[in-house]
Amino acid sequence: MPKRFNWQLDREMDYPYAAPPPKRQVAYIFDTNKCIACQTCTVACKTAWTSGKGEETIFWNNVETKPYGGYPVGWDLNLLKQEQPARWNGQQLTSLTIFESDKPGQPPRGHRPLPEDYAHPNLGEDDITGLAELGAHFEGTHPMWMFYLARICNHCAHPACLAACPRKAVYKREQDGIVLVDQERCRGYQECIKACPYKKVFYNIISRASQKCIGCYPRVEEGNVAFCVESCIGKIRMHGFITPEGPPREDNPVDYIVRVKKLALPLYPQFGTSPNVYYVPPIHVPDPFLEQIFGPGVEASKNLYRNLAADQKLLGALLLFGASPRMLTRYEVKGDQAIGYDVDDKEAVRVPFTEPVYQRPHRDQRHEVYRHNTA
Repeated sequence: MPKRFNWQLDREMDYPYAAPPPKRQVAYIFDTNKCIACQTCTVACKTAWTSGKGEETIFWNNVETKPYGGYPVGWDLNLLKQEQPARWNGQQLTSLTIFESDKPGQPPRGHRPLPEDYAHPNLGEDDITGLAELGAHFEGTHPMWMFYLARICNHCAHPACLAACPRKAVYKREQDGIVLVDQERCRGYQECIKACPYKKVFYNIISRASQKCIGCYPRVEEGNVAFCVESCIGKIRMHGFITPEGPPREDNPVDYIVRVKKLALPLYPQFGTSPNVYYVPPIHVPDPFLEQIFGPGVEASKNLYRNLAADQKLLGALLLFGASPRMLTRYEVKGDQAIGYDVDDKEAVRVPFTEPVYQRPHRDQRHEVYRHNTA
């Protein structure tokens, strides 16, 4: 089986698809500390792409509450129970990915959810890890917690759905790394659904074909961010391109946050698919739980986030989240402003580090009236 280097695991691994990497790789960053689970992203995606027949329970974008939520039910727990616990030697994974086994040539390990597992997209929403007794007082990290995890297709560098498809209906676009399903080639075998560890490939019972997030590629081709990114009222999302090979670019905000500073981490990197949606971990959640989800870089990431005021360049990159409908491929910090440039290398946005405040006088001299907070 061909070998591919996986920088998220710091080692080579087996992967059955030997195609070269794309010219550039689309990527997203989600800041879990800012998500309020308003589901605006979910609604934007749903109304744009999956409002047809057979798509009633298909959510390319969903926001679930951890630790008890999940759509489909148990999407990650079922695979974690099947696999051995992830073992790390520093930043290097020493356990096996879903592509590796003692029997070469086997398809990626996975499981296929039951139809009823898709019937509860909000299961566990807002459920915390325990009950607080009356009059309880907490300081520092609370013993009971929860956080919101927004999820879309990861458009993986090593997609399990692509590796598992017997029809070769799943493919990865050369120009941007977006993973798509050819609806004409697909025969609905659902091997892609079984193989995807994130369960972000869905089966349409009407068309009898698999469907998945298309990365809003019509918008990407025009240099615009995905609908879920533009609609996010909490500005928790950044949509751009990550350098797939070679050294990262420090003037690329995605590269800088993910590969240089390692503030944002991949979701379940131990599966080996090299997901390209990266998360800033929630700082209020215990490290052991987060390390199971995001790998060994959690503690360092949380320390970076707590001390953002001391790193102006990193803070400037984070200020660009949700600041422009254009995909930002370059940025710089000048004085007290973060400046983002789009795919055409034109200035798209300037964000001040401190928002200006204007205080109007109580009396309007021009109109000879007093201003009231109800006016």
